[in-house]
Amino acid sequence: MAEVLLKIEGIHKRFGGLHALNDVGLTINKGEIYGLIGPNGAGKTTLFNVLTGLYVPDEGKFAFDGHDLFQQKPHVVVAAGIARTFQNIRLFAEMTALENVMVGRHIRSKAGALGAVLRDKGTMDEERSIKAKAWELLEYVGIADVAEERARNLSYGHQRRLEIARALATEPKLLALDEPAAGMNPRETEELKALMSKIRDGGVTVLLIEHDVKLMMGLCDRIAVLDYGKKIAEGVPEEVRRNPKVIEAYLGAAHA
Repeated sequence: MAEVLLKIEGIHKRFGGLHALNDVGLTINKGEIYGLIGPNGAGKTTLFNVLTGLYVPDEGKFAFDGHDLFQQKPHVVVAAGIARTFQNIRLFAEMTALENVMVGRHIRSKAGALGAVLRDKGTMDEERSIKAKAWELLEYVGIADVAEERARNLSYGHQRRLEIARALATEPKLLALDEPAAGMNPRETEELKALMSKIRDGGVTVLLIEHDVKLMMGLCDRIAVLDYGKKIAEGVPEEVRRNPKVIEAYLGAAHA
């Protein structure tokens, strides 16, 4: 039987009179690529923000790998093993690609402010280890050749890969990607698809939001569909593709 990694139940999130998430529940198993789709405004990114601690849910349960993460702060969520990227790229533009990934290791480092000032042997050894790990991750995502380039000078596709490398630097058990293929050309999308499979095969579970439904159907092991803040379908891609509620949400009642 599949081993459950993340389980949420009865999640509600309100913004004034807007009920952005309404009794949403998901179960994600270890070692799968789990997709989250739905029309614009369905609540997908809101759910991501709840899962990563950026939004505090009003009600519900949130368990991850044995930890209760309901209403926890972002740094607690990251430390537990959930990392994410954003729909709009959020890199440190004036830092190099290598430095951006090194920042991602902060959550797993031990040296504090005193060590940074004194530059003792332990701190220096850890810094070398962090740098080596950052190089390794840049090679892993295929952009080691631009390690010393400033992030703002990288191509769009390379910036997306850099965000993924930085997220992987936190050593996540679950990697949550918010529209990583947005704006990519077909070749870049295929390369990204291969990278996500590689990440999953390397032992990291992937949670993916993406508007490219064709990509999702060909990549994900299971898919959930949100519409107006509610989960209307969940299952393997072929089940979801044929679901009348999903067809109606995307194309209207006449098509369903």
